[in-house]
Amino acid sequence: MSNDEFRAALARLAAGVVLVTAHDPDEGPRGEDVGMTATAFVSVSLDPPLVMVSLREGSRMDDLLAEQPLWGVSLLAEDQRTIAGRFAMKGRISDRLLFADTAFTRGAVSGAPLMGGALATLECRTEQRVAAGDHTLVIGRVLTVDAPTGEGDPLLYFKGRYGRLG
Repeated sequence: MSNDEFRAALARLAAGVVLVTAHDPDEGPRGEDVGMTATAFVSVSLDPPLVMVSLREGSRMDDLLAEQPLWGVSLLAEDQRTIAGRFAMKGRISDRLLFADTAFTRGAVSGAPLMGGALATLECRTEQRVAAGDHTLVIGRVLTVDAPTGEGDPLLYFKGRYGRLG
């Protein structure tokens, strides 16, 4: 099996899209917010409440979460495709510029940016990091949850494209 065959097979699995964020207090006088789009995000346990995200080994987020244990997750709504694309770009501009015109609140526990309009937001603390091939699996304990009562459908990723239910 080739890498392309493996990638093509798994592209047929629809996934929800999240924005993983953290605040790097050591970057500059006021710190810097960092964000990345992820589709490899799952609930792991209800008791205790745990989630897991898969990060490319050596990525900015992987390096930051190795040092900073607090992070946020925004479950993106179908109308947040632009946000997902912006934070998924390879060779992108600085994170500071990416957040510049994006509506968010700062998590009370993590200090991480949490996206306005998201279906739900979580604040997490890293419990465990597991090396897995060319990725790091980060398991986090959920410290806070905000799930607004408004209606909305999730942003999905399927066959290499963003999509929606239906």
